[in-house]
Amino acid sequence: MSYGLSAAAFGGAFSTATRPAWRSAVPARCSLAAADSVSAAAPILRDLQMKCATPLPVLRHVADALAADMRAGLAADGGGELKMILTYVDSLPTGNEAGLFYGLDLGGTNFRVLRVHLGGKEKRLLDTEFEQVSIPQELMCGTTEELFDFIASGLAKFVQKEKDKFGPPKGREREIGFTFSFPVKQTSIDSGILIKWTKGFAVSGTVRRDVVACLNEALKRQGLDMRVSALVNDTVSTLAGARYWDDNVMVAVILGTGTNACYIESVDAIPKLQGSTYQSGKTIINTEWGAFSNGLPLTEYDRAMDCESINPGEQIFEKTISGMYLGEIVRRVLQKMAEVSTMFGDSFPQKLSVPFVLRTPDLCKMQQDDTKDLNEVEFILSDALGVKSSCLGSRRIVTDVCDTIVKRGGRLAGAGIVGILQKLEQDFKGSIFGRRTVVAMDGGLYEHYPQYRSHLKEAVTELLGEEVSKNVIIEHTKDGSGIGAALLAAANSKYST
Repeated sequence: MSYGLSAAAFGGAFSTATRPAWRSAVPARCSLAAADSVSAAAPILRDLQMKCATPLPVLRHVADALAADMRAGLAADGGGELKMILTYVDSLPTGNEAGLFYGLDLGGTNFRVLRVHLGGKEKRLLDTEFEQVSIPQELMCGTTEELFDFIASGLAKFVQKEKDKFGPPKGREREIGFTFSFPVKQTSIDSGILIKWTKGFAVSGTVRRDVVACLNEALKRQGLDMRVSALVNDTVSTLAGARYWDDNVMVAVILGTGTNACYIESVDAIPKLQGSTYQSGKTIINTEWGAFSNGLPLTEYDRAMDCESINPGEQIFEKTISGMYLGEIVRRVLQKMAEVSTMFGDSFPQKLSVPFVLRTPDLCKMQQDDTKDLNEVEFILSDALGVKSSCLGSRRIVTDVCDTIVKRGGRLAGAGIVGILQKLEQDFKGSIFGRRTVVAMDGGLYEHYPQYRSHLKEAVTELLGEEVSKNVIIEHTKDGSGIGAALLAAANSKYST
């Protein structure tokens, strides 16, 4: 499953740039007739709030169920909803790494390549440079060789700009960490078989092939002296990037267009390893937590959206908490309200029937609206949904719907984090909650949506209590996945760094 755009990619949609104040063509206050139209939508709002409620017992059930499902997934493949994928990461960055390493991040319609110069324990990160390259639409539906040759060409151009400034020691290949955010079955730290393409890619000849081999072959065709040392997804890269600076990082969560979480696990707690050896005694587990569904408070709008999705019955947690879907759920609620009332005027706004026309960044902007008459809400209703007229009461209902859906999403994400921490607390015999433990967060939804972020942290505090929650640090890690891939290449280098 794809995990969503990076914070940088998602952040643009969450821009907080101001626009000229929207000037209403209708009175700001509701007339009696308008008040009647709003009252017809009120029962739908109350029902939504009741069904989306996340009181402490609901949060506790979600956290406990997720922890139990993690154990089932670690015991055997297919044992639970969570895949609990082995990443084969044995060596995490320690800060001792030195030298020149590269990262390649492929997870959408762009790819990023970066170079890091590591100076060891004392100097750490000496220098970093990166470039982003758009992938032509035709290559997203072309052949394996065409896509990977294009990527390798971009890498070659990036390396050519180094001239004599950078370069590996004589006799060494350049080493690169490959962040590949598509579904793969990983077979080692530097190999993985593509299960399927997502995010609009339909490249022929890649499924059931080792994507690292595809890239390495393309690098050779370019005459580039470079090899992949580590294959990871964006969540694992985020954890590695954060861990480089802070040894207390144990969990990483992506909350952007999509969502996922990974964490550091003791190999003794992974029955399905069956004799595999890890020198460090620990590894990173990719939970694929978007597939979780046990006990989630769902509504008719969630179920309808799921039924009409490209993967019905799958990724229910992701569809409840991630940026791809929050705006769509709100749109469906508003559509129902508009069908039974005249809160948006006498004529039904046709754009309101278009799936995904309302985006999560729109919700964010509406919730930031602190003007007396909710002018920003009025602008977005007009611009995004084609609403020609709305009174203040209608706009208040819209913001209440946004808050209901966003609050549920943030609090459930917080419960998911606590579920992972509970599992670790039990495995590490009480050594997690009693000390400083860091959860590294990345993704535009978490970074740019303050209400969502607040609801998430609030749920963590409610579940853990004031004292324990003081030891759990939820920390935003900006753009950690790219650097993390290069750091994992260093930590897993075939040369001594």
